[in-house]
Amino acid sequence: MKKLWENYSYAIILIAASLIFSLVAKAHLNNDDAYITVTIEEGQSLWEIAETFAQDHNLSEHEFVSWVVKENGIAGEMIYPGDEIVIPVVAEQIEPTQIAGAE
Repeated sequence: MKKLWENYSYAIILIAASLIFSLVAKAHLNNDDAYITVTIEEGQSLWEIAETFAQDHNLSEHEFVSWVVKENGIAGEMIYPGDEIVIPVVAEQIEPTQIAGAE
């Protein structure tokens, strides 16, 4: 066993670190409950939504809009009434009365 460890210690450590990293990353990425879904209403824009939820996220409005565009696959920041988008606001932080238009 000692000889095996001496010959392959770097590989064993690399495999163990990779496994731990992938498990942590998967748990973080699969946390869909960490965000809320908002149904777009007539006249709403991504910038308006960023302002509405400003106190509930730690992003600037520009970072918020960029995140929403990227994660929802929105082309040209164009959203339409009835669209459902995921926004980076932890669902547990929002009281139901604050999320008009959200499901």
